[in-house]
Amino acid sequence: MTMSENEVDDVEAAGPPGDPYEVARIVCLRLLDRRAYTRVELERALRKRDVPVEAGQRVLDRLAELRLIDDTALADGYARAQHQERGLSGRAVAYKLRQRGVGEQDVLAAVAQIDAGSERAAAAALVQRKLRSMAGLEPAARARRLVAMLARKGYAPGLAYEVVQSVVREHVEVEVADPFD
Repeated sequence: MTMSENEVDDVEAAGPPGDPYEVARIVCLRLLDRRAYTRVELERALRKRDVPVEAGQRVLDRLAELRLIDDTALADGYARAQHQERGLSGRAVAYKLRQRGVGEQDVLAAVAQIDAGSERAAAAALVQRKLRSMAGLEPAARARRLVAMLARKGYAPGLAYEVVQSVVREHVEVEVADPFD
């Protein structure tokens, strides 16, 4: 994951090279002031700042000791938020966590909280929300676009197709149903 321009500017604004421990501490704290970072992301930021590895490791160890860096907690919260708020599948969440440098055990533990029922429900909610804006499209085009949207969110093709069929069928039945019955 790359840092935004503002984050890079803040890292560069840490001041002139001086005590490498102090530079590492300032860089890390400025970054952590904005959002949670993984240890790997902070190591990358320190490397870009040319902080000696030993100084960086010592500062990162201290920050981990203080629980300012906690890859396990970050992975759990990130997985839950990405799945519930953005509708990402477990597979997509795992990919994003690996990109951020989270260890495989933490990735697997975080993704384990996303079960098949939760994935299906999230996919159905995404399809229902998107379906509202597709009223003028032909059914085949609508289905293709909905399956493609779920694929971009990391859902398996079989599940995506199944959910789209189910939600579209339900949507059509609601439209056809007589409101006075």
